[in-house]
Amino acid sequence: MRAAFATLLACLLCLTAAPATAATTTCANTLTCTAEDINGMTIAQRLAFVRALSAGPAADIVPGYAPRWRNIEGVLRFFADRELGEPGTWVSYVDAGILEGIERGIALARGDSTDTFGNPGASLWASYLTRLRDGRLSLRSVHDRAWSEAEQASTEYGVALAERVHGVAATPVEERFYQFSEFYRWTLRNRPMLLDLLTPPVGPGDQRQLTFLDWFTDVTNDVPAHRGSHLAYDLAEFDVPGGTLNFLALFAAYADALAEDYLPA
Repeated sequence: MRAAFATLLACLLCLTAAPATAATTTCANTLTCTAEDINGMTIAQRLAFVRALSAGPAADIVPGYAPRWRNIEGVLRFFADRELGEPGTWVSYVDAGILEGIERGIALARGDSTDTFGNPGASLWASYLTRLRDGRLSLRSVHDRAWSEAEQASTEYGVALAERVHGVAATPVEERFYQFSEFYRWTLRNRPMLLDLLTPPVGPGDQRQLTFLDWFTDVTNDVPAHRGSHLAYDLAEFDVPGGTLNFLALFAAYADALAEDYLPA
């Protein structure tokens, strides 16, 4: 079964392949760049690509909403800090699968196309955006589950792209780091509904976060993902001093956010 999936995925990539160094502005405008194109981008280009998607075509679908992938921006900033994600690496292919899913999801949600490029996350991202637009994700627990399910599908596609199509395996550190990302998505999917009583409904504009869980899993904030990724990678490397410092930095960032939102200037 896995071999058949890998063969199908390879065929789809061959059919949809385009030059591997597509400009980020072109990708954000056309929404037709493949995972192979995105794999050819630098991390800085991918960061610009995600921001362009949020500010451009995604904003057409959900006007007034804060960018929905700021947490992914935070992870990309972390990749840049640690010099991870060079084209052709396991990290690069997994990330490319995620970003392709978002891109094609936007295209589907806008009605530009029905082609998912074989990425199972695309239809879930399209559903996420249209449900958000229609006010059906106002409960934080429902919103976070929909977001997580879309990213999970795109991520697993990226893993298959790396390992089954290109034969690139994760290093032990990358695999342990990946398990932290799995836990993050699991946390989003399993947010207790009772916490919705303490959390403002999901809607347009910036929203305050009170509990650490709300802040840490806020997809519209790049700081928790950036700081949390550094902590997770230190733990994956068994770097106790670095992990301790980044643990303190993570909670300092949370304290700063609380002070900014709730204390008088």
